[in-house]
Amino acid sequence: MSKNTIVTILAVIGGIVVLGWVLKLAFKLFVPLLLVGVGVAIYLAVKDNKRIGGPK
Repeated sequence: MSKNTIVTILAVIGGIVVLGWVLKLAFKLFVPLLLVGVGVAIYLAVKDNKRIGGPK
C-alpha cells in the first residue's frame, strides 16, 4: 500500500468525522433557530396587519 493510499484513507475518515460534528451541531441548533424564525414571522404578521390589535 502506497503512502498516497494511506493519506487518502485517513482524509476520508477525517472528513466523515468532521461531517458528523457539523451535523450534530446543526441538529442541536435547529430547534432554537426554528422557534426564533416562527417568532419573527408571527411578529411581522401582527405588525403589518392593521386589523389585529385594533386600529393604529
